[in-house]
Amino acid sequence: MLREVTVKNGKLRGLPGTNPRISVFKGIPFAAPPVGKNRWRAPQPCPDWEGVKTCFEYAPISIQDQPGVGTDIYCREWHVDPDIKMDEDCLYLNVWTPANKTDEKLPVLVWYFGGAFQWGYTAEMEFDGEALAKKGIIVVTVNYRLALMANLAHPEITAESPEAPCNFGLQDQQAGLHWVYENIAAFGGDPEKITIAGQSAGGASTMQQLTCPANAHIVKGAVILSGMIDMENADGDIFNPIDLKDAEERGIAFFDYIGVKSLEEARAIDAKKLRDLYGQYSCEGMALKMFPIVDGNDYNGNPQTLLVEGSCPDVPIITGYTSDEFTFDNINVVERTVKKCVKRGLEVNKEKNLNRKFYSYCFDPDIPGFDDPGTFHSVDLWFWFETLSKCWRPFKGRHYDLASQMSSYFVNFIKTGNPNGKDYDGTDLPLWKNSEEDSYNIMTFTSEGAKPE
Repeated sequence: MLREVTVKNGKLRGLPGTNPRISVFKGIPFAAPPVGKNRWRAPQPCPDWEGVKTCFEYAPISIQDQPGVGTDIYCREWHVDPDIKMDEDCLYLNVWTPANKTDEKLPVLVWYFGGAFQWGYTAEMEFDGEALAKKGIIVVTVNYRLALMANLAHPEITAESPEAPCNFGLQDQQAGLHWVYENIAAFGGDPEKITIAGQSAGGASTMQQLTCPANAHIVKGAVILSGMIDMENADGDIFNPIDLKDAEERGIAFFDYIGVKSLEEARAIDAKKLRDLYGQYSCEGMALKMFPIVDGNDYNGNPQTLLVEGSCPDVPIITGYTSDEFTFDNINVVERTVKKCVKRGLEVNKEKNLNRKFYSYCFDPDIPGFDDPGTFHSVDLWFWFETLSKCWRPFKGRHYDLASQMSSYFVNFIKTGNPNGKDYDGTDLPLWKNSEEDSYNIMTFTSEGAKPE
């Protein structure tokens, strides 16, 4: 078992997972701490360390509203720990590997969590990578800066770093991806078989990284779960990046609000105090919160449009939605967007002679619980990661069977670029057809299992 590995910055020691066939490394630094002069700056190279760094626990989560203190459905579901550690020093990732030797060349999943670019963390219990690793892949979950710490823009920052004036959270994701490319062989992984994936804002992040030219040589596939979202309300369309100049004006307004005259003054404020000031400033609505920006460099447009129009590597894509999420006036916004984007994507395939395949799904089983929640936004994460046993909901055997199928499709896709093949028990999975120009094929995940259209 690979309990100790050597990466470019030094040696790491991990632990056996709950399943001792899996080695787990938590809290691996992939960049320098984004503190002090590194606040609102692109991630800087990780310093080397001496000796063996123990990677036994998750690192602190990014600066954000304290999880686990509310009563909403997400606090019941997984944000359960009000004492979870939080720190501005947050650029760490986690690895689950089933490899016994470094030369196994296993395929790799790089996962980006969601949370509207304001919240979320790799330590959420549904993101435990052990069940997926058991099926023969390496799982990496990457932490990144959020909200104000990730998405502030200001003329002083642009003047200081015109090559990287904003999008610090997206740059963290990119730095984590490149760290994986350079180091995953030490864990038994194949750097030429990396699939990126995420859900909600993590799905939008996946599109951002897929359409980033600096990543073109790395990404071999993408999974976008509930991440293709095109809201008709401009203020609510958080996935459509704003221009840098507009973002700078918002940064000036925020500095005025908190009473600072310079970037140096703002960098001197305690991170949690800044978080609270940002919360007060943005409490009137999403239009005052800070999200990714068109920076004119790596992230230069609406990533959904860039993807659909073929401005990205020609790789296979899984995308879909849950049946009850973001439904307004009986219209599921994600369903509508996915269908529109896949249709246009297939037209572009023909126009540009591309070979990319789109595999679409709808998640529609019964979800048990006193709250009768339906297939709410994010509930499918328990199934894709096959982590139902960590949930409080009284799931039955049929749910575990569906989770086995969904995670097997997920793993097969990471291995081959095609979700089809065997379930973990060796039985054939129902055929999941990719969409074609004359047929929008969709796989529906139901209480009775995967049902092809």
